[in-house]
Amino acid sequence: MAKEAVAQLFRAAQVDTVLQEKLRAAPDIQSFVELAKTYGYDFTMQEWREMTQFSVEELAGELSEIPGL
Repeated sequence: MAKEAVAQLFRAAQVDTVLQEKLRAAPDIQSFVELAKTYGYDFTMQEWREMTQFSVEELAGELSEIPGL
């Protein structure tokens, strides 16, 4: 389920620039995960790292495909 939530959030952020900007504004990964939960995407910091293999700070650049999907 968490894997799906990460993938869904990633896809949503690609098309929703408002969501993308809010996620980019997260100061740290804990804040990022909490913000994602307010949008209905439920996963842990560890699950995010495992799925994406990058940190919140790297979201400031261009979003790219999640490895392994």
